[in-house]
Amino acid sequence: MPNSTALRESVHPLESAHLARLNSILESYLDQQQVAQCIHAYRFGAAAHVGQFRKSGEPYICHPIAVATSLAEMHMDADGITAAILHDVIEDTGVSKSQLALEFNNEVAELVDGVTKLSKIDNKSHAETQGENVRKMFLAMAKDLRVIIVKLADRLHNMETLGVMLPPKKRRIARETLDIYAPIANRLGMNSIRHRLESLSFEAMYPYRHAVLSSAIKKARGNRRKMIDTIENTIRARLQEVDFPCDVAGREKNIYSIYKKMVQKKIPLADVFDVYAFRIYCEDVDACYRVLGIMHNLYKPIPGRFKDYIALPKENGYQSLHSVLIGPYAVPIEVQIRTHEMHRMSESGIAAHWLYKSDPDKTRNFQALANDWLKDLLEIQKSAGDSLEFIDNLKVDLFPQEVFVFTPKGAIIKLPRGSTLVDFAYAVHTDLGNACVSARIDKQLIPLQTQLESGMTVEIITAEHTRPNPLWLNYVVTARARTAIRNRLKHIEGQEALGLGRRLLENELLAMNVQLNDISPEKITALLKLMGLKSFENLLEDIGLGNKMPFLVAKQLVQDDVNTHVKLNDSVTTQNRPLMIQGTEGMVVKLAKCCRPIPGDAIIGFFNPGKGIVVHQHDCHNHALIKKKQNNWLDVQWGHDATGDFATEIRIEILNQRGALATIAATISDLDSNIENVTVVDQDARVCVDSIILTARNRVHLARIMRRLKELSIVLKITRVKG
Repeated sequence: MPNSTALRESVHPLESAHLARLNSILESYLDQQQVAQCIHAYRFGAAAHVGQFRKSGEPYICHPIAVATSLAEMHMDADGITAAILHDVIEDTGVSKSQLALEFNNEVAELVDGVTKLSKIDNKSHAETQGENVRKMFLAMAKDLRVIIVKLADRLHNMETLGVMLPPKKRRIARETLDIYAPIANRLGMNSIRHRLESLSFEAMYPYRHAVLSSAIKKARGNRRKMIDTIENTIRARLQEVDFPCDVAGREKNIYSIYKKMVQKKIPLADVFDVYAFRIYCEDVDACYRVLGIMHNLYKPIPGRFKDYIALPKENGYQSLHSVLIGPYAVPIEVQIRTHEMHRMSESGIAAHWLYKSDPDKTRNFQALANDWLKDLLEIQKSAGDSLEFIDNLKVDLFPQEVFVFTPKGAIIKLPRGSTLVDFAYAVHTDLGNACVSARIDKQLIPLQTQLESGMTVEIITAEHTRPNPLWLNYVVTARARTAIRNRLKHIEGQEALGLGRRLLENELLAMNVQLNDISPEKITALLKLMGLKSFENLLEDIGLGNKMPFLVAKQLVQDDVNTHVKLNDSVTTQNRPLMIQGTEGMVVKLAKCCRPIPGDAIIGFFNPGKGIVVHQHDCHNHALIKKKQNNWLDVQWGHDATGDFATEIRIEILNQRGALATIAATISDLDSNIENVTVVDQDARVCVDSIILTARNRVHLARIMRRLKELSIVLKITRVKG
């Protein structure tokens, strides 16, 4: 344990200056005992980090003091400041969490542990390790929001001192900041920190672009000053005329926001900088709406460019009225109208809990919003397969632009822009999402992939025994929906693989005149140990997914010593019981799209490791390739009671005349079949060749459809596609 009471022989001047500034701020709002705790933390941390230096050459302890100073400016409590000073001691020194708890208290130890990165995990990439670190940090945040406040201050100082790093590392850290930390600051309403992180990241990633843009903005600023002063004075004069004393200020756009708008809208700087931005600060909410009316009387509003974030705050709690007006000389003016309290909250977010204690209801609202968001993230992280999937979901969740839609009972559901009906269903409840089959918007039936718009009233239609469609993953945008769908599909696939694996193993054992129930538990346990599996269900699931060959597993179970090596080329030559396919096995038995087999066709099964069995026709053009892989195929045949509608493909040559395709479609429909897709393969002035994917119950049904189509005078030739 470092000797926290012993002072070092000499203190670096920069360290001394940092400490003096921190001490001055702490004494302005903490009592003497709390300040003493923070100074004790400094001495403890300085002793722990002794001999450690940053790349700039300054003592390492300067960094934790700078982080603590940022938090002191937010009036963070004593334990939070203590944790900030000590935030690197577990990671970079020999100090343990238990030592911190003993020297200070459990709260400080938990905070420091929450900020501490995980140690480098063997065989994991930087992205995976970083994902685990972020995942751990969010778990710690759920216990104490101060963890992320400390982490943001830590990241801010790292970005401010990034100059000594090599360019590749600068860019990597800056990208990570833009992807994760700046959006987190935004999500927690901490706009002042977000803007600083974004500007510093932009400068680190694109130094030349940053320099050129900064120079251009400085030049343009001089020309704009007169226009800004004119508009500002006009607004002030009008407000004084109607006896509404409000503060008015011209607003500087964040350099990264300007750059982002130029890239997204593909416009030059002049077009972005043509918008003159102003903020008006009022005493209360009622005054905000009155001032909005005054502004709309002073300058004409642009239709569709008004947003009311007071009545419907953003997800991070941000409140303000936004309107774009046509000002003098036809220049656009962006006006933001808010109360002084709203402005303070928009700059500090959840940090306002410590900085502004005059209105606890407001800060409590920010805390509640942050906690709700963290609750959703915890639900997502429980279901995420790995750290990279969690990070992907987190990024989706960190960049929302909201739409507001209504349930049939009038409840408002807030969703990111681009959300679909499936996103809405999962936002209401996971079970509702899993069971949805259709929806009504304003009482009209609408496809599930329809994107939502503000003001819609949505009613979800459900059905029993339904399951999420994997195609939903192509158009859902919320992390909650994506994670729930993946989780449900994994569960369904696991259950189906388990059932198929049992059937495959029982089939092989019966060919050897052995019942599965006759196998002793000791023999099964020995085989599981040999294969490194935890349970018999895991083994059956692996067989169903094609990761283990059922014949080899059966052979090892029936032989005297399960440890005896079984050669892979001893494959299915002894198998004489084909697996019966019903077509309803789900995701673990797939019908090949190259030949599209249907009941009545001679078929063959092919093991696709990790995905199950793919069923082909025996005379499929890919059959020869399948047969070469002797260890990966098995005999299958359609069950006598196989039912359902199966997709199959026909190629049809028809006369190229008006209404021909409509006649074909009507004929197919009359025969109780449905067209899934039509592709024009070839076409000239006389003949058109179409590929049609349609549904058929079996070969007899398909033969009847093809026979009826042949009888049509417009049909010249019809064949079934088999690969």
